[in-house]
Order: sequence, then structure tokens, then C-alpha cells
Amino acid sequence: MAQEIASHPECAPHDPRPTLIAHARAFYERGWMWGTAGNLSVRQLDGSFWITASGCSKGELTSDQFVQMSLDGQLLSQPTPTAKPSAETSIHQSVYQLFPDAVACYHVHSVSANLVSRLTAQDQIQLPAIEMIKGLGIWEANPTVYLALFENHLKVPEIGAEMLTRFGQKPPQIPACLIRDHGVTVWGTSQEEARNRVEVMEFIFQYMMTASSISMQIA
Repeated sequence: MAQEIASHPECAPHDPRPTLIAHARAFYERGWMWGTAGNLSVRQLDGSFWITASGCSKGELTSDQFVQMSLDGQLLSQPTPTAKPSAETSIHQSVYQLFPDAVACYHVHSVSANLVSRLTAQDQIQLPAIEMIKGLGIWEANPTVYLALFENHLKVPEIGAEMLTRFGQKPPQIPACLIRDHGVTVWGTSQEEARNRVEVMEFIFQYMMTASSISMQIA
């Protein structure tokens, strides 16, 4: 088993876990990571990544509630015997395998994301061409942007496998995807960028649900 991150000279020179803890607490307080839901991860220079351990409250994380994983799913570092990788680790593996520039991957569960996933039966949903779309790297006037939708398989590795197949054939327009009745996943070139993109997606989801509610009332 690998040693802790501090003893790995090839890894990032700083421990990413304090920032992951701060971001997880902020998401928990907003209701996006309640009931131990969701996962946050950061890739290291050697290709491995730290990810929140399974079954931990995201509002009360400590540095020993993370595990270090290889891209092929091997457990490299386990600070405590009770720290176990979540099944959702496979989603993060797929992101890091697909996108070499992805440094952080954040997966949260929110009410608005679950509701938006019910607005269509298709495998993608069009996002509104509002100002906040720029936060996802779209700098066009009145852009047509689609968010990829995946089915919520009971065996989560099947979701990761579908991501590899689908995005391997056709890269997504934006650094995000939505799992029906489950939650949203975003990735970025830094922890700060990933955090911002979670916030942007949640703003867009709330906008979409409000717009949908207004349309139903008018109808």
C-alpha cells in the first residue's frame, strides 16, 4: 500500500484535502451533499487521486476520511481501516481517464438537479442561454448548449462505463454531466474551478425549475 501523500515527491506539493473539506462543507450547508451524499476528488501529478471516503458526512469531514486511488481503481492509501472508497469512485475514474486536463472532479446531489433530470426522457437536455453559461466555458451569443444525461444504474460502475463509451465517441460540450434522479458531476483544471462550476450548474438548474414552474402556471 502506498504511503501518505506527503511522502510522494511526484505528487502535488500541497495536500488538497483541506480545500476539499472546505468545499464539501459549503456544499453541505447549501443542501447539495446531505446524508453523506456525493464525492469530491483531486488528481495528483502521478495520476492518482484523493477522494472522499464512503459514508462520511460532508459537513464534518476530516483529513483521514479520504482515500487515494489509482486510475485503474486500486486503493493506494487508506488513512484509517474504516476509510473505504465509494462506488461513485468509478465516475471520477472515468472523468480523469477521459479528460487529461481535469484536476478536480466534484459530484453532488441536489433537489434541483434531480428535478431537472425529470424534464426530459432524452439522453441530453438543452440548457438556457443565460449569462451564467459563461461559467462553463461557453462564450457565444445565444448558444445552443446540451448537458449529457445518463441513467441512474443501481451498479454505479455501469454509469462510469457509459461515460467512457459515450464521451469517448463524442466529447461533451461542457465539463459537466447529469445522472437522472441522482446528481450532477463537474470537472475543472483546479479545485476552485470545479467549485465554481458546481455553483454555476446549480444556478442554471434552479433557473430551469423556476422557468418550468412559471410555464406550468401560465398554461
